Amino acid sequence: MSAKIQNYTDLDVWLKSRKLAKSIYQITKDFPKEELYGLVNQMRRSAVSICSNIAEGCGRQTNKDTIHFLYIARGSAYEIETQLYISRDLNYINEEKLECVLEEIEDCKKLINGFINYYKKL
Repeated sequence: MSAKIQNYTDLDVWLKSRKLAKSIYQITKDFPKEELYGLVNQMRRSAVSICSNIAEGCGRQTNKDTIHFLYIARGSAYEIETQLYISRDLNYINEEKLECVLEEIEDCKKLINGFINYYKKL
């Protein structure tokens, strides 16, 4: 059985990951056009994957399934973090933007880890 969440759209973890996705979209709109189907696409997909997998996990029938999707969301957070470092290495973003978004990612990772631990204890 799975613990039922009233509404995933009320969860801090989902709200913050949605905010992160918006930040990534805003940052990548200034990337070079030749990156549209490369790094931009990958970063946007990774960012959207975080909140999407949290939502999908909340809709699953078992705690094991929910945890599985939360792990995928966490993996996507690490993926977007790496892509941001690459963006900085290529001078697509400045250090200030990098640090700001890395803080958002760190918040998301902590919340996802807390959510995973919650489900593991049920």
